[in-house]
Amino acid sequence: MDNLTHSLVGALVGQAGLKRRTGFGMPALVIGANLPDIDAACFFWLEGAEHLGFRRGITHGPIAWVVLPLFLAAALWGFDRWQERRGKRPEQRAPVDFAWAYWLSLIGCLTHPILDWLNVYGIRMFAPFSDRWFYGDTLFIIDVWLWGLLGFSLWRSLQRERREGPGRGELIAQVALGLTLLYVAFNGLISDYAAYHKSKLYDPEPEIAIASPVPLFFWERERIIRTEKGRWYSTAWQGEPFGNGYHAPIAIVCRIPADAAEASEEARAFLFWSRAPFAERASDGSVILRDARFYDPRARERFSVALPDHECEELESE
Repeated sequence: MDNLTHSLVGALVGQAGLKRRTGFGMPALVIGANLPDIDAACFFWLEGAEHLGFRRGITHGPIAWVVLPLFLAAALWGFDRWQERRGKRPEQRAPVDFAWAYWLSLIGCLTHPILDWLNVYGIRMFAPFSDRWFYGDTLFIIDVWLWGLLGFSLWRSLQRERREGPGRGELIAQVALGLTLLYVAFNGLISDYAAYHKSKLYDPEPEIAIASPVPLFFWERERIIRTEKGRWYSTAWQGEPFGNGYHAPIAIVCRIPADAAEASEEARAFLFWSRAPFAERASDGSVILRDARFYDPRARERFSVALPDHECEELESE
């Protein structure tokens, strides 16, 4: 999910009561909720699509769950002691208890992979011990409805706390977190129905069916389907019915070259990351690797890798 959602969830967990366990309790939860995204620094040394195979990996896995909160807790504890020695710690802020700072940082950090699992991008939940990708297919990466629920609830909770005193806004935050869980569960049921139950209406039944949440309209799904012959189809929002129940093909599809992963480091990383890979014919007859989850004709250069030395061999028509 986006970092605003991560931050709001961390802040609401704090408002639900945990922030009062130690000084800097709220920063521990909010920063911890964003900490696994330090892997975004890979953009400084990786080129093109190479970041796709690196992100949501080791910094989102079990080692990071333990180590990252430790560094954060140590930083908060050290800064608190630095302020204390200089007599600059605010009187209204409690001292930092290292143990509680660590546990709150850990809780915040754990909310991150859980939220990231909810969309179609995927996450290597157990990296570096396993390179398997996990997909929740439940929420779009930016969910404005979730923003509204979390943001409004946080504002109301803070407002009540300022008006009535510490702890008085906790119930609002707790209810909001409960409603968030219900919202996520409801969206999970929608995706399950769209991907599996609806796919049974097709003849023949698809080999793979992915229900991809769409922006803004949380109740709708883009259904991405692969047939036995390897051709991808999509019920894109603007698509028209095509043939025997499927919608129009995503693109002019080529066979993915057997040695595509050896073409470049970028191609290797792309195929390692891709869940729905296909090869499209470029204007010069060469091959472009794409992923059906993120195929947007309006932004064709995103989530793609060109293979200029490979010639397109089109798949059989269906």
